[in-house]
Amino acid sequence: MLAILGVTTIVALLFLVMTKKASAVVALILVPVITGAMAGLGVELVDFITEGIKSIAPTGVMFIFAILFFGILTDAGTFRPIINRLLKLAGNDPARVAVASALLAMIVHLDGSGAVTFLVTIPAFLTVYDQLKMRRSTLACIVALAAGTMNIVPWGGPTIRAATALDVPVTALFNPILFPVLIGLATVLFIAYMLGKKERSGDVEIKTIVESQETNTELERPRLFWLNMMLIISAVGLLISGLAPPHVIFMVAFVIAISLNYPNVKDQAKRIDAHAKAAMLMASILFAAGCFTGILKGSGMIDAMAESAVMYIPDAVGNHLPVIIGILSMPASLLFDPDSFYFGILPLLAATTTHFGGDSIEIGRAAIMGQMTTGFPISPLTGATFLLIGLTGVDLGDHQKKTIPYAFLITMIILTVSLLIGAITF
Repeated sequence: MLAILGVTTIVALLFLVMTKKASAVVALILVPVITGAMAGLGVELVDFITEGIKSIAPTGVMFIFAILFFGILTDAGTFRPIINRLLKLAGNDPARVAVASALLAMIVHLDGSGAVTFLVTIPAFLTVYDQLKMRRSTLACIVALAAGTMNIVPWGGPTIRAATALDVPVTALFNPILFPVLIGLATVLFIAYMLGKKERSGDVEIKTIVESQETNTELERPRLFWLNMMLIISAVGLLISGLAPPHVIFMVAFVIAISLNYPNVKDQAKRIDAHAKAAMLMASILFAAGCFTGILKGSGMIDAMAESAVMYIPDAVGNHLPVIIGILSMPASLLFDPDSFYFGILPLLAATTTHFGGDSIEIGRAAIMGQMTTGFPISPLTGATFLLIGLTGVDLGDHQKKTIPYAFLITMIILTVSLLIGAITF
């Protein structure tokens, strides 16, 4: 009975979210409450919801303050000198221009927002690509690969969702695959170089003049550039080292950043308000997910579904689920939006892996190697994809045809390196 209700819960969630019959927040709360009541749960539901919210509270807090932290530093113009420098270094060589556009996308995507990355990177390089007669589809492909791979960062949406769904610290999920992800980013730069090299044309002489963008807004703080950069490096370094919990790191880093750059209280309030929408939208989904996972786990639905799944999954498959999920993770971005996959599918896969004697956290690591990471900028299920192709003027089909093979390759490289170093077991 519990297994059937569990499957009903997941199917209903997928249906409501993917058909847009209900928002993710509404579906994540309403569906498990209804099926929980059908399972005969009464007051216990309150306890399960509370426990679920408690388990993801640190993750939710981390996300809120990470968004505010990077938002404040972006407002302060921290990345503008880097943008100008990259444009100058790129010069007239298509290969260098391609690599520079990848580097800029990686740097800007530190804030974890695909929309911001595309809005900053595409306009900065579009004119340069056009002047050098480089294909815009190349720009779209390179920026997509860079942003997608960077989306695996600990404060990125997919990683946060995976950690929330599995109820594990985000550092425990991410740190073991840090080296594979760095190899993945290096692969992106190599692909960018090769794509740029193909764009070289010996019979075309273009004189490209790249002018630095002037800092003419009252929000920017060019004199604090090095202090802000040290703050970013320190925060990320502490996060990876595990010396302090992620939510504490970003809370303190945010306070320092906003106090240094905007000491006036009214300015601080305006900056917080400017980024509150993005922070609270994701935070509300995370806390709703706490309700969802709290009820499914507390009621025993997850375990019941896993036990049933074990009966039908061959050992040859069940014993290698992390590897299989790693292979399928990028293509899964074309089928599932992040909330449906990470809150609906991932907990069941993790529980099934545990029943086969595996480590459930490896399922999470395998999933974030492609599902709405390398796969998000080619998925028709995300608005950021349409923003990317809209800014570059590239057709969605052409973009997918060019980018999907490279995105899948990067996921496979990250997965292979993870297998070699033991972050995922075969």
